[in-house]
Amino acid sequence: MPKILVVDDESSIRRTLKEILEFEKYEVDLAANGMDALDMAKAHPFDAILLDIKMPEMDGLEVLENLQKFTDCPVVMISGHGTIETAVEAIKKGAYDFIVKPPDLNRLLITIRNAIDKKDLVTQTKRLKKEVEKKYHIVGTSPKIVSLKEMIARVAPTQARVLIGGENGTGKELVARQIHEQSPRAKAPFIEVNCAAIPSELIESQLFGHEKGSFTSAIKQRKGDFELAHGGTLFLDEIGDMSLSAQAKVLRVLQENKITRVGGEKEIDVDVRVMAASNKNLPEQIKNGNFREDLYHRLSVIVMQVPPLRDRKEDIPLLVEYFIKELSESQGRPPLSVTDEALEMMKTFQWTGNVRELHNVVERLLILCEKEITADDVTRFVKPLML
Repeated sequence: MPKILVVDDESSIRRTLKEILEFEKYEVDLAANGMDALDMAKAHPFDAILLDIKMPEMDGLEVLENLQKFTDCPVVMISGHGTIETAVEAIKKGAYDFIVKPPDLNRLLITIRNAIDKKDLVTQTKRLKKEVEKKYHIVGTSPKIVSLKEMIARVAPTQARVLIGGENGTGKELVARQIHEQSPRAKAPFIEVNCAAIPSELIESQLFGHEKGSFTSAIKQRKGDFELAHGGTLFLDEIGDMSLSAQAKVLRVLQENKITRVGGEKEIDVDVRVMAASNKNLPEQIKNGNFREDLYHRLSVIVMQVPPLRDRKEDIPLLVEYFIKELSESQGRPPLSVTDEALEMMKTFQWTGNVRELHNVVERLLILCEKEITADDVTRFVKPLML
């Protein structure tokens, strides 16, 4: 049941609002002044607050300012002396809405319902953001990972383009995500394009969009990923697999910060930070004529290399613990312990699939083992399948 705090120095107003809201199945607490309201809001979470403006000692606007310091609960201001200037000031200071006394019952209830819906949406957004941050967390304390994290922290606040190298499964996307999350563009979109997964004849439409009728299946206009990432970050994964014609167009965008949709003539300004990654040796690709040298130099303002798992085996225990917790939570099952002997055995493998392979191995062991993961379990379920 949603919980609402009503703050008003007039007892008749408090009682009336309480009766109305309780009839609508809300739980209601009352406060007669601003100080009591602040104490109650600190002690108990509320879904919405109805706050009078004209009160002795501390008026509603001052209470509102103090509430903003420790809660994101939506506040609806109510006043019998309402003016446009007062309403504007309240909204500027963070109020959800402003209602004049005596309140219109229908408007009051709709406003409260919308305020609570907004709070639920904000809470859900924060939860999802935490889940995303957790999903793209870089785990490890080895010297190479510490150095990589330090590099991310130095590069992220800048607008520099970043080229990320590393074998498959090492976590190149994690590095790109971390740079984005620690950058001034963190609240803007992060768009990922897997250049290896998109056919060469479709990659240009994917990146730059297309106009209706520009080709057979173009039944409507479509924005490309450069437009969708405007203000944020575009991550071109496996860029070594991009066609030469698409490379030429990407180079033009990096030079001019403008794109033209397929089949269109209008130039569109874009503000995008571009990061790219590849598991291929791009200098060799340049020598073989498969990658443009000028594009390489445009992308490689900062070059970062993600180490393979075999070069940081001391991180394996931490990674195993992290994956066990993550997978157990997602599968709704209790986590298993791992013996030291099992962890030591895991350190002896080459892990050609890197961190991605380790994640799959931990998931396999969680499914097949019962009380704990032992060295015998690793010998039985993991070792025979290692390359």
